Amino acid sequence: MSAILPEKTKPSAGETDLLTVSGLNAWYGGAHILFDVNLTVGQGEVVALMGRNGAGKSTTLKSIMGLLDRTSGKVTFMGQDISRWQPYRIARQGLGYVPEDRRVFSDLSVTENLDVGRQPVRYWPDGREAVVWTRESLFSLFPNLGKMLDRPGGKMSGGEQQMLSVARTLMGNPFMVLLDEPSEGVAPVVVEQMARMILALKEKGIGILLSEQNLPFAELVSDRAYVLEKGQVKYSGSIQSLMANEDVKRAYLTV
Repeated sequence: MSAILPEKTKPSAGETDLLTVSGLNAWYGGAHILFDVNLTVGQGEVVALMGRNGAGKSTTLKSIMGLLDRTSGKVTFMGQDISRWQPYRIARQGLGYVPEDRRVFSDLSVTENLDVGRQPVRYWPDGREAVVWTRESLFSLFPNLGKMLDRPGGKMSGGEQQMLSVARTLMGNPFMVLLDEPSEGVAPVVVEQMARMILALKEKGIGILLSEQNLPFAELVSDRAYVLEKGQVKYSGSIQSLMANEDVKRAYLTV
């Protein structure tokens, strides 16, 4: 299997972020949803994108991934301007995406779902080999998946499908992952596994942009946070500062 190198082989001077989003706007039809969103994610950094339902978190991830028809602004990943790239090309550049609705292939087995996500080995711009994921290494993160290799995706629980969706994305050996609400609607034991998985990815240098409403979960795994309200960034800073800021939590995060 051939290796994949980023389209830009060396970072520019002063370039330290995997992902930089500048002045991002997005629309659904005539409805303006995101307003000049700016954010960054560094190598080995977990950044939480927080806010109430409808704040624009999922729309931000979809916009970054090239899944919306109408956006403006600039998205830079691995030194490349990907603002007008198609989703398949963004994925091939090493940006993984785990959608909120999981989208596993219901008629395919666990093994087949994982094989669908497989991509070649990648290398960082300085020539170092990026993390290479195999079924065995993924089963160490999600032991339950290793016990149901032949089970169709459509006959798995919501939590099991969430694990499979993450594992399938990691089979692409991404430099960075967009995670949309990984703790929503799953059992506490699955939430714990998701937290361990995120921390394991962080240790391996993978960047993560995490859309999340669960404050304790975000505090456990994240380094920094952005808070959205009606498509605008209302807070940017460390997760510790956010947890200590009762005004921001009351204004933008509590129900």
